[in-house]
Amino acid sequence: MSKVNTSTRPEARLAKGFRDIEAAELRGLNDMTGKIREVYERYGFEALETPAIEYTDALGKFLPDQDRPNAGVFSFQDEDEQWMSLRYDLTAPLARYVAQNFQNLPKPFRRYAFGNVYRNEKPGPGRFRQFMQFDADTVGAESIAADAEMCMLAADTLEALGVKRGDYVIKVNNRKILDELMDVVGLSGASNSSRRLTVLRAIDKFDRLGVDGVRLLLGEGRWDGGAIGKGDFTPGAGLQEQGISAILNLLTARPNVDKHATRDARRFNPTVKTGYDGSSEEDLVEQTMTSAISWLVRGRFNKDYSTETYESDATNAGIAEIEAMQRQLKHCGYDDGRIIFDPSVVRGLEYYTGPVFEAELTFEVKDDEGKPVRFGSVGGGGRYDDLVARFTGEKVPATGFSIGVSRLQAALSLIGDRKAKALGPVVVLVMDKAEIATYQKMTQALRNAGIRAEMYLGSSGMKAQMKYADKRNSPCVIIQGSDERAKGEVTIKDLIEGAKAAAAIKDNKEWKEARPAQFSVSEANLIQEVHKLIKLHQG
Repeated sequence: MSKVNTSTRPEARLAKGFRDIEAAELRGLNDMTGKIREVYERYGFEALETPAIEYTDALGKFLPDQDRPNAGVFSFQDEDEQWMSLRYDLTAPLARYVAQNFQNLPKPFRRYAFGNVYRNEKPGPGRFRQFMQFDADTVGAESIAADAEMCMLAADTLEALGVKRGDYVIKVNNRKILDELMDVVGLSGASNSSRRLTVLRAIDKFDRLGVDGVRLLLGEGRWDGGAIGKGDFTPGAGLQEQGISAILNLLTARPNVDKHATRDARRFNPTVKTGYDGSSEEDLVEQTMTSAISWLVRGRFNKDYSTETYESDATNAGIAEIEAMQRQLKHCGYDDGRIIFDPSVVRGLEYYTGPVFEAELTFEVKDDEGKPVRFGSVGGGGRYDDLVARFTGEKVPATGFSIGVSRLQAALSLIGDRKAKALGPVVVLVMDKAEIATYQKMTQALRNAGIRAEMYLGSSGMKAQMKYADKRNSPCVIIQGSDERAKGEVTIKDLIEGAKAAAAIKDNKEWKEARPAQFSVSEANLIQEVHKLIKLHQG
């Protein structure tokens, strides 16, 4: 007999940057997406599903790009040698859909969508190449009210998911101001698109890396380990010191406010004094922007501005849009610190053209090892008035918000009792294989009563069946041997209470005498008693 060639067997291994998602997490995911959907539909958004694969030119090159179309995205060629890519977000496919169906859509067009997106980027702790997003977008509305509504939607969604007010913040900035900054540091125009995106992504890491980390990414680059040769190297934007200082000044600019000022000093609340210089929030926003932009250009880069502050159409438009959002948010009661102005918010994608916003969790929890974890950003979005125009040649205003479902779910799992494992199905044990039809009928009766249930389908004995039920996190097992059948009874063994009782029992004799959390009921009362037991454990 010839030996089997084991060298041809594939290795069972998970693709780098991807992960398997098991039943308990998927149940939580379904519950979470249901609550998000409820809020989105309450705001009037309708569902739309687009394919996971699009033609690469339809998606556009808004992620870091090199000489190949799959830098940042996963791409391949079809039988016609056309490049196709897995979607990197849900917004670019929406732009294609709107352009393709523009004449038949209501304007504005309001849609929500959720699904996995894919990034061909370096994976890391909590950072995967496949992750789920849940988007809401309004296409065809130029009013800044649509942007303010997205911020309100973000706040309402987080609260619907159980995040308490004060444990999150929606941060707002405007890309018109950032675009002006790109011009100031010499990165305007199509030829600088790659470096400009590198700068934007560096700014986007400000909360995590701080001034020193962002300074390195704006310059020559940064080693992940903090020292040369330590960890992986991320190339920088290659800006000169003047440009780096200009950008960092905008990120940290808080004119007339003490350097230790809290977030309260940046709230969208024009009626509340900051407590530092007496300026209202409206004044503070304008002071921040004009003073920062002024600092950037006065006497620098050979630009001749003689006034104390520098103003441009783009900067003024950005400030005006922020102030208009302030007024609308205040009028709707969202001026209580839930939504704030923050000049460090940029969003990593290049297609944004106006207000940008980011949802951040501010609470800190402990992981399984007792280490502090702060999740930071769990969603964001902004205005993208030029994305549909790539197809139509005409400007179509649009704005949207996207929740990073996978990341938010990881955060929510650490709040309170959400970390508790979801209950599995009730397991009906097979004590007598000759009566398997009876056990199947019993199982079906439980299912018909709305109870998750299964009959054990393996070939092992009672001890192994009990272990199986434990692994399934079953609330209880149903046991019926010949004696119980003769009496018209079944035995219900409560596995959750039984485990608690077993922990307090010292020896085998005590275990046998106590027979913890095990009781008999008539077959007629089986469903009623199982319902009561499940309700008890679900709280």
